[in-house]
Formats: sequence, C-alpha cells, structure tokens
Amino acid sequence: MKRAVKIEITGTVQGIFFRQFIADNAIKLNLRGFVRNLDNGNVEIITEGETNDILKMIELCKQGPKNSQIKNVKVEERKYEGDFKEFKILRF
Repeated sequence: MKRAVKIEITGTVQGIFFRQFIADNAIKLNLRGFVRNLDNGNVEIITEGETNDILKMIELCKQGPKNSQIKNVKVEERKYEGDFKEFKILRF
C-alpha cells in the first residue's frame, strides 16, 4: 500500500552527511521525495512509497549515520499524491 509521510529529525543532524545518508537509503528502498536542512537545525524528509519501505526509513532516521545524535523523530502522515519521480537532496 502506498503511503506518504513528513519526517522531522531533531538532534545533531547537520554537517555530518545526514542528508546523504537519507538519500542513499531512500534510493535503496525505492522511496521518492526529498530531504533538506531546516533553518532551525533539524532535517526534514518528505517521502512517498510502500508502507514497509517507509517504516524502514523511519527506523533508519532513528539510528542516523555515524556522528549523528538523534533526539527526536517526528512523523506526520500526508496524503499520498504520487508527485515525486525520484528522491533528491535539496540544498539552500
């Protein structure tokens, strides 16, 4: 079943290749959407895909890459639109 979520990760998540970690795993999981840094120091992910793959991504967000320190992972359900063709890292 297709699903869409917004994930916001709080902690030490910028300047440590967190976005690349997310993008690499999203591509492996066949997810589509984007990841970006937020001005408040958090990382935001908007992604669409199969429910099981989304759940795997949420678990990866809780672990993070080496040198990350995850304080909180907030998941918000979104309406599945099928708008994305790939997974991208958005830069400022």
